[in-house]
Amino acid sequence: MSDTPKFEVIDRRKRKLEEEAQSAPEAQPAQKAEAEPLSQPGPRLVTPVSEPAAEPESAQDAYPLPEAPTAEESREQKSAYDASTARLEDLIRAQNPGVGPQPPVTFESLAQQLYLSAMIQMGAGTREGERPRVDILGARQTIDLLGILAEKTKGNLSAQESRMLETVLFETRMAFLELTNMITLQTPPPPPVAK
Repeated sequence: MSDTPKFEVIDRRKRKLEEEAQSAPEAQPAQKAEAEPLSQPGPRLVTPVSEPAAEPESAQDAYPLPEAPTAEESREQKSAYDASTARLEDLIRAQNPGVGPQPPVTFESLAQQLYLSAMIQMGAGTREGERPRVDILGARQTIDLLGILAEKTKGNLSAQESRMLETVLFETRMAFLELTNMITLQTPPPPPVAK
């Protein structure tokens, strides 16, 4: 176990379960004390009590998903998000009167964002004279995400979106191939000579 503190995100929907547990007559004081910090919104520091007895068989066993939000919770959350976004845009326009409204986020924005991330991870955008910082494993993951996106959206995209995604995927894969060829074709330095 590492000494690094861990954070847990508290699901606000758990309040209902906590209230039911507190109102139950068999609830013990120790259980109530544990439920008390959960009623506070936001992340909290989690301190491990003891080591787990056995490793879970899969990631799903280790991190069970919370219940899906209800349609009403989703609507409330969406309207609160939209209101927050509008307030933020108003603040930005108040500070910068020349700035117009931000364009809507589209599928093309998502694909372009992933493209940019992959290219930066492969060292693109490095200033002249600086040594590029390459995250080849991160680039591979981002390119794989683009591949998953292409696979999962097949048949659901417009012709323009499909062409753009294919182009982005082709360009990032080609850049990755060029970079990995450069890395693998370099001769490793000779081992140090023993004296």
